[in-house]
Amino acid sequence: MTKIKFCGLTGDCDIDAANELRPEYVGFVFAPKSKRYVTPERAAGLKRRLAAGIKAVGVFVNDTPCHVAELLETDVIDIAQLHGSEDAEYIGHLRQLTGKPIIRAFRIKTAEDIAEAEKCTADHVLLDSGAGTGEVFDWKLIKNMKRPYFLAGGLSPDNVENAVEQLTPYAVDVSSGIETDGVKDKVKMAAFAAAVRGEKI
Repeated sequence: MTKIKFCGLTGDCDIDAANELRPEYVGFVFAPKSKRYVTPERAAGLKRRLAAGIKAVGVFVNDTPCHVAELLETDVIDIAQLHGSEDAEYIGHLRQLTGKPIIRAFRIKTAEDIAEAEKCTADHVLLDSGAGTGEVFDWKLIKNMKRPYFLAGGLSPDNVENAVEQLTPYAVDVSSGIETDGVKDKVKMAAFAAAVRGEKI
């Protein structure tokens, strides 16, 4: 069964909805330029509300390995997601500081991007169209992807069932696709989860 990640959660209501819908992962964005940015203190409070069994993922863009490791080691988050230009050397440095899992995001535009993702040393890879653009990339490019991956980029309750059927990704990652006017929408969150799981609402 494809796993679910609700990303860009910022409020108590978002956490309450996640606790009810039980995605495997939720994401907190620590990139200050993002409209979904939360401070580490805010994320820690949200994490305390999170139901047991749901993993908190911290999304970073070219942050220092020390800061990322600190949030992992103090249990503000369970997993780090790297969304900038972090390379194998960066991942190696981070691994010296923490044993927690690492997700590396890739913008998929060419076959070369796929090859790079295949050989990445992170625990997981996430395939996206850009840096939170909310756009779908050409899924044909990843038809023959060998390693498991998180699929992101323009997913919504309307297209995620098709994505799961076509690609059977390890997990699907959604943010803007479960929002209304920039705010997480519980109805859309529920519809997304149901579509992934093949359930009727």
